Amino acid sequence: MESSENDVVVPEIRHLLELDPYLKSHENEIRRRYGCFQEFVHTIDKKEGGLQQFSLGYEWFGMHQAPDGSIVCREWAPAAEGIFLRGDFNNWEKLEFKYHKLEYGKWELTIPPRPDGSPAIQHGSKIKLVVVTKKGTVVDRLSPWAKYVKCPSDSVVYDHIYWNPPKEEMYIFKHSHPTKPDRLRIYESHVGISSWEGKVASYTHFTKNMLPRIAGLGYNAIQLMAVMEHAYYASFGYQVTSFFAASSRYGTPEELKELVDTAHSYGIVVLLDIVHSHASKNVVDGLNVFDGSDSCYFHGGAKGNHDLWDSKLFNYQEWETLRFLLSNLRWWVEEYQFDGFRFDGVTSMLYHSHGMGHGFSGDYHEYFGLNTDTEALVYLMLANYMLHEMYPFMITVAEDVSGMPALCRPVKEGGGGFDYRLAMAIPDKWIQVLKEKSDENWNLANIIHTLINRRHGEKCIAYAESHDQALVGDKTLAFWLMDKEMYTGMSLVQPLNGVVDRGIALHKMIRLITHGLGGESYLNFIGNEFGHPEWLDFPREGNNSSFHYCRRQFNLADDKLLRYQHLNTFDRTMNHLEAKYGWLKAPQGYVSCKHEGDKVIVFERAGLVWVFNFHPSQSYTDYKIGVDTPGKYKIVLDTDSEEHGGHKRVDHSIDYFTCNEPWANRRASMMVYIPCRVALIFALAE
Repeated sequence: MESSENDVVVPEIRHLLELDPYLKSHENEIRRRYGCFQEFVHTIDKKEGGLQQFSLGYEWFGMHQAPDGSIVCREWAPAAEGIFLRGDFNNWEKLEFKYHKLEYGKWELTIPPRPDGSPAIQHGSKIKLVVVTKKGTVVDRLSPWAKYVKCPSDSVVYDHIYWNPPKEEMYIFKHSHPTKPDRLRIYESHVGISSWEGKVASYTHFTKNMLPRIAGLGYNAIQLMAVMEHAYYASFGYQVTSFFAASSRYGTPEELKELVDTAHSYGIVVLLDIVHSHASKNVVDGLNVFDGSDSCYFHGGAKGNHDLWDSKLFNYQEWETLRFLLSNLRWWVEEYQFDGFRFDGVTSMLYHSHGMGHGFSGDYHEYFGLNTDTEALVYLMLANYMLHEMYPFMITVAEDVSGMPALCRPVKEGGGGFDYRLAMAIPDKWIQVLKEKSDENWNLANIIHTLINRRHGEKCIAYAESHDQALVGDKTLAFWLMDKEMYTGMSLVQPLNGVVDRGIALHKMIRLITHGLGGESYLNFIGNEFGHPEWLDFPREGNNSSFHYCRRQFNLADDKLLRYQHLNTFDRTMNHLEAKYGWLKAPQGYVSCKHEGDKVIVFERAGLVWVFNFHPSQSYTDYKIGVDTPGKYKIVLDTDSEEHGGHKRVDHSIDYFTCNEPWANRRASMMVYIPCRVALIFALAE
């Protein structure tokens, strides 16, 4: 796999080095990694006819009905001594239908049609593989390529359901992929928790109830979590058992297709939360020990185990593992029309240490030393290269906390190929501030540093909180701010108390400054836009299998007698304003003021002037701020307006005129009234 790094030609590496001159001292390592990637591409071209063909494994492996009605089944199980198929179709006889062995650990079985020409295995039939291991044991397994698996009500073990609906029952897509947005306003979603009722919500519920709500709030992207089948609901979808199966607990594959297609009708792109960093340890209904060995798709021995997650780790240098994972990406795009992926656990993939116990100081030697897992990084390069070459609409997002340089630069520059990375330090900073500091002691410079501290030329998705902060054991921003007062103080029929007043004000300000200053796209977790109370806890043994905390109470946001409506309205205002002015696609904001004593922050982005007063009690009349573009300004967003649950302290009819006196390194200045715990956005009058 190794090439002489000096001989490796990286087509546009000069652009990368100009963007970040500090990478120059690591140029040889970047070239070496690119050489490994290049060698994989060349080998795939030579042996498989190219990535296009190589990544269509799902068309060959698994179960397929031939034109003559026969069923053709193929698997890769290199350590197996034998494979059989059983199910409803043969009264579960174990050893009746035997696969025959092909080259390279592959197995094949053809079941002829019935005398009337119909297939021997009907749509909806339950089936299982029977694997004979090298030890001679005979065990049940599910096909890694299963398109639909379901857990019967009287068992905890999933069955493979043969999914081959007649044409009249197949969902036909009506809408094409939306044009790739130049910035994203992402609604991070989980289908199962999307109802206020204590149950697992369905794809159909999400389509009919959530999509109109999301579109109305001004989001142009949805990130769907927990779609890849996972036997353990409380894993939040991160312990995947069946990689090609859409989770059956929410409905059928056809209903998921309708969800994606309907989102496209709103102009919303849909990203799948893809888990290729690890897999569930489940054996009977997972990939683990599939062929009787501890390796197969994974590394063998201790290298194949993730000790913290108690899961299995893929061997990204194994040919059939590469085929499986790359084909998995193609499957979700081709079959379900997803527009992109949020790759989970990228930090774990990038380092042999899996990022455990590593703080990542930002020293470049941390990224270009022996701890970096070249095999995993090259897989990510292959995945991004393939997806972006084949699909012009493709969007890929990396969940990486380490800050790996060039991860979000094109592969042709020697980068990882992702479009975006998550700005994971921002929510941690907000939680730290709320936990450890009183309002008057907030360090504004430190907060701003966290918001703008991102790699130049690599797009970030900013967020104040995500699903991580909503889970049991942590608290959402709203709960940190208001805690038990959310149970009694959110009604409009009683006076506003101080805790709720502060909480509502800061909830809006925190989200607005994150939206405006934190990145090139923005993300919100389902329900947090209106300050969803309490935490998220899936039904499990530790809570008596309760759904009480496993739901999103949208009835609270819709109740006109509760203050949640104001946070919901503010979120809509904020997103629609971004859609109009496009600050997320604009260059990083220029911060002209961060006054620690006054607790005032002023910055400009996309031609807008943003003013934040975080002081708990001090309002300022005729507060002088710097403005780079002279002219007449109007208020276009006010966190203190009545519709946003504020006190209406600012008169929106007033015009604000700049004067030619420079201020705060800006060409002009302007006097504004800025009440305490209020943020205002000014725009040039049209």
